[in-house]
Amino acid sequence: MGGHHAGEKASQYFCEGLLSHASRYAKHIPEDPVDVFAAWVDEAVNQMQHLFLGDPMAVSAHTTCAVLYVDKKLTMTAHCGDSRVYRIRPSGILWRTRDHSIPQDLLDMGLITEQDLGHHPDQNQLTRSINVNKEHQVDIQVHDAMTADDLFVLCSDGFWENVKQYEFTQLINSEDKKAYLSKLLRLTIYRAMGKSDNVTVQMVGMAAAKT
Repeated sequence: MGGHHAGEKASQYFCEGLLSHASRYAKHIPEDPVDVFAAWVDEAVNQMQHLFLGDPMAVSAHTTCAVLYVDKKLTMTAHCGDSRVYRIRPSGILWRTRDHSIPQDLLDMGLITEQDLGHHPDQNQLTRSINVNKEHQVDIQVHDAMTADDLFVLCSDGFWENVKQYEFTQLINSEDKKAYLSKLLRLTIYRAMGKSDNVTVQMVGMAAAKT
């Protein structure tokens, strides 16, 4: 989480754990999607524990995550903290993952608006994160399979907090999505006015059929 208390190690180790066990778990997801994915995440945290072995910073090192799994029959997300997965269609944002944060709780209670989230004074106050102690679990959600109209965006709070809702729609409707996403990346850093957090973003879409 922003490199705070060895958060960069927690992020690296957790990602390494997910990738190193991908072939073992991914083939079993059709059998029991949620339980298999949860076991996959647990295995990644176990590896994170092993890599942190003997490091006094391990207990205070936390990370967020936003994971997307796609196959021909379903789409799954796994997230923890305020890193997000968006599902976007030409008409707009279909859904996004729900943040584990104090501002998100306030939004759910109707006390603030979606536009208030990114710049709320408690925006960095998370209610969940990934740590070697396994105190907080990820949220795993199963969704319909990806269609040709879908674009998924995975991003950290350093990206989404300075991107306007309509700009996500402009992204999917742009002729050159890669160039427009690069523009949004530069724009969100500019809008942060030197106070930019970790700014990470990736998009996933269906390749156009060759003619």
